[in-house]
Amino acid sequence: QVQLVESGGGLVQAGGSLRLTCAASGFTFSSYTMSWYRQAPGKERDLVARISSPGPSTRYADSVKGRFTISRDNAKNTVYLQMNSLKPEDTADYFCHALLGSTFMPLDVHWGQGTQVTVSS
Repeated sequence: QVQLVESGGGLVQAGGSLRLTCAASGFTFSSYTMSWYRQAPGKERDLVARISSPGPSTRYADSVKGRFTISRDNAKNTVYLQMNSLKPEDTADYFCHALLGSTFMPLDVHWGQGTQVTVSS
């Protein structure tokens, strides 16, 4: 069965770093565009970073550009989000997302369960 399992979240002080990991299984990982979304309390779920299938093109939200880096290892069926210079406004639940096709023609979509990131000041 299809699984996306996030890990690496936690509590960190402002200015610190975290690396989130999303382990995928049950589908042809290299064929899927992989993304990280986040959702803060009372806010909509927003795209943070995206990496193409099979790589390496990336896209970032303006709010994280220069601080976050998305990468993938297709041999390990894993996508990462390296988060540096963290700010309190980065506090949110972070979700891994897999897309086959495109937003205009989505053929298959999967979501992870999320991992919480809390940045204290």
